[in-house]
Amino acid sequence: MPAVSELRSGKTHRDENFPVASFLIHPRHRALILAFYNFVRTADDIADHSTLAASDKLAYLDLLEAELLGKGDSQKEAVALRLALADRGMPPRHALDLLAAFRMDVTKLRYENWDDLIHYCRYSAMPVGRFVLDVHGESTATWPANDAVCAALQINNHLQDCGKDYRDLNRVYLPRDALEASGASVEMLGSQKASPQLLQCLHGLAVRNERLLDESKSFSAEVKDFRLGLEISVIHAFAEKIVRLLKARDPLSERVHLSPLELLFGSLSGMAGETARRAVGRRPVSKPAAGR
Repeated sequence: MPAVSELRSGKTHRDENFPVASFLIHPRHRALILAFYNFVRTADDIADHSTLAASDKLAYLDLLEAELLGKGDSQKEAVALRLALADRGMPPRHALDLLAAFRMDVTKLRYENWDDLIHYCRYSAMPVGRFVLDVHGESTATWPANDAVCAALQINNHLQDCGKDYRDLNRVYLPRDALEASGASVEMLGSQKASPQLLQCLHGLAVRNERLLDESKSFSAEVKDFRLGLEISVIHAFAEKIVRLLKARDPLSERVHLSPLELLFGSLSGMAGETARRAVGRRPVSKPAAGR
């Protein structure tokens, strides 16, 4: 069995849709966050590997979990995170939740409805934000807002990559009932351009995801750490820009990712807004939940 690092896709924290341990995060937290990211990215790449058999993927994920829990020292990503967590006296709970999501990626290729998709996000996305909050010593009272924005980020990603996920992995995160309600089929994801029915489904899901994102507008105000608040504001600004693209464009044939210039302006806008809000002590008001 080769080392799991040999199965990495080459994607790094600089290639994500959102900042990972950016300069906004205090330097004392960055090494731990990057150790967590490298562990998670390795596990994600295993689950998404194009040639590994499902049984081999699950065996590698089991190996990562075992070594994270101290049962071996052969996989550097697991060992590095285990030591970094031990140094802070933190449990591996959030990394274990993410491993559960990656096992779902291997064994579960379709989702029935929105609730089914949110359940997946509970393991695939929400633990990432919860981990960062724990690193900063924030209250668990911030988790509901975190969970909303993390799920929205995940669903943005599902919509952006829906064609690629279907073609490369036969994996479809678009809920079956949403496809059926629009008269769309899974097979339409294999086309170079979305049919009117599929486009209706995709835009409807983007609108629903925008409402989910609206629920997390108070998130940056709920955290005590100023630098983390800035990071959250930047992430939220990125997510809002992406969801606007997804409401108007076809992810099968049009660009639905942010350009470097858009990333720059989104960062500046998010930081400026959060700095101004904290200066005057104003708390953003979340819109009422609108039927997830």
